[in-house]
Amino acid sequence: MPLGERNGDKESRYCGVETDFSNDMPQLLEFNIKGGFDFVLATLVDPAYRPSLESINDLRSGALPVAGSDLVLSPAQWSSHVVGKLSSWIDLDSDDEILRRDSEICLKQEVAWASHLSLQACLLPVPKGQSCANYSRCVNQILQSSNNMQLWLRIPLRKREDDDLDDPSLGGDPIDSWETWNSFRLLCEHNSQLSVALDVLGSLPSTNSLGRWIGEPVRAAIIHTNSFLSNARGHPCLSKRHQKLLTQFFNHSVQVVISGGLAHSVPVSALESANSNASNDVNSDLGHPLRTYLYYIGYLYQKMDPLPEQELYELSYRDFLQSPLQPLMDNLEAQTYETFEKDTAKYLQYQRAVSKALLDRIPDEKASSVTSVLMVVGAGRGPLVRASLEAAKETGRKLKVFAVEKNPNAVITLHSLVKLERWENIVTIVSSDMRHWDAPEKADILVSELLGSFGDNELSPECLDGAQRFLKPDGISIPSSYTSFFQPITSTKLYNDVKVHKDLAHLETPYVVKLHKVARLAPCQPVFTFVHPDNSPSKDNQRYTKLKFDIPGDTGSTLVHGFAGYFDAILYKDVHLGIEPTMATPNMFSWFPIFFPLRTPVCVRPDNPLEVHVWRCSGSTKVWYEWCVASPSPSPIHNSQGRSYWVGL
Repeated sequence: MPLGERNGDKESRYCGVETDFSNDMPQLLEFNIKGGFDFVLATLVDPAYRPSLESINDLRSGALPVAGSDLVLSPAQWSSHVVGKLSSWIDLDSDDEILRRDSEICLKQEVAWASHLSLQACLLPVPKGQSCANYSRCVNQILQSSNNMQLWLRIPLRKREDDDLDDPSLGGDPIDSWETWNSFRLLCEHNSQLSVALDVLGSLPSTNSLGRWIGEPVRAAIIHTNSFLSNARGHPCLSKRHQKLLTQFFNHSVQVVISGGLAHSVPVSALESANSNASNDVNSDLGHPLRTYLYYIGYLYQKMDPLPEQELYELSYRDFLQSPLQPLMDNLEAQTYETFEKDTAKYLQYQRAVSKALLDRIPDEKASSVTSVLMVVGAGRGPLVRASLEAAKETGRKLKVFAVEKNPNAVITLHSLVKLERWENIVTIVSSDMRHWDAPEKADILVSELLGSFGDNELSPECLDGAQRFLKPDGISIPSSYTSFFQPITSTKLYNDVKVHKDLAHLETPYVVKLHKVARLAPCQPVFTFVHPDNSPSKDNQRYTKLKFDIPGDTGSTLVHGFAGYFDAILYKDVHLGIEPTMATPNMFSWFPIFFPLRTPVCVRPDNPLEVHVWRCSGSTKVWYEWCVASPSPSPIHNSQGRSYWVGL
């Protein structure tokens, strides 16, 4: 059964157990399922089997020494409760010719058998030694001709600084096991059916090194019983770092597998006491020797904080690529307006900014005699009009409002709103593009919400430059400035989702996305800044910048799949609004980050800076971005001349 329930988490977390080879698969499965585990990680073929040792008659019979016929379990049992484990002795890059040939034969036979059983996943053994070229080649052949079965490559979670580099049971002696995984997946062409099962050992690499794996396709965390500590009552427990790692895995839908034998002596009385307090009957059977480890894993999951309301709302958007809006070319639909209008945190910030601007603009002694002119450019269905009027009411200032909107459908709603709220003497509705409207008078305050996920990517600079002529020489623009930010990330999920289209255009298009299975490799850096009003004599919204990211040395090597883009805006003075992670506005959901993919991911070695160049270009009819990596290895310039993506003027 699942590990328990967590408020708002719609996806169950399961715990499996790694088992030895058994000729009695029904008994093996029944014992472990009754013991509380959800699935078994089971060896499918007798580990003593070697094709080269079989007699001619045995070879002709073609019968593998498997753990029971496909008939011993129902198809549903095989599919739901068994993950196949390939023979651990397999070494496809061995210098021993016989071992290598045996390994190739067995790999193909065992995967074929697992596929015949309709297993959802199969665990590949740890690559042996430093080279895995032939192993990768054989797996890639299988992936190209297989069904939807996932292949999990077993990788020990360790790195250079680890002391525990001499465990022969995990195979090889890698300096950084991520390097092994990276070589393997590159040789397999980033195949989306190839995933990782991490062996979690007693000692863990640095926090930065662990962070890399969040952006990788980790499907399972195999935790060895000898990695557990003992608490005061003799129960198994994990270190704080292991607990934190497991919490991250739970948050990213990674299943847990317990491996090894009983390594803790827990008194029966203590077990019974713990058992009586366990929820969901997760500890109802004391017969399984690894029951206490399962109970502890369930306890860690159940004690996690419930998902915040905002995260619950955004669950379905996680790692889902969306094309950015084209607000000048396209009119927004009612559903889009409704979503944005529910973002109360955003409009409270706007209300605060307008309030401060009104107080600065009109002293108390003139509050009743002076009426300020406020123009909302891009008024939509009226949320900024409402926020501005609330600010006037709050500060005791008088307002005259012009609501300028180009979408004729939204203008209909605006008229209804004005009539409903009885704002006819305060609000004037203008159905026009702000760039072409001639205002009857100058404004004291110009308010807009034209920002995109990257700040200027929905053409706020061009729109506000066109509307600036409405503003008095000492007038106030809200927002007064905004800055875009760039951050290198690892995200196998996003890269594969873009790559699946198999064309250049998708690999050169930025996407709005709620980032989730992503490793953020370095702090954000500012890219472009725009200030309003822009009083420079010759306005030019084209930009170019060069960025240099230093990835922390203890991270190890990383693969950069692209860049996350964010923005932060100063609405007025100390009132800001934004999604840059270190200073994001709380509880705001109007903007997700934007993802700039790389056509070919770039591997960055320790202590090698990542140099990135970004351009904002414009023509007579469109604005677009270009980007490239210059170091450590140059990439092509993406989206040259806006050939794949642009925003229409």
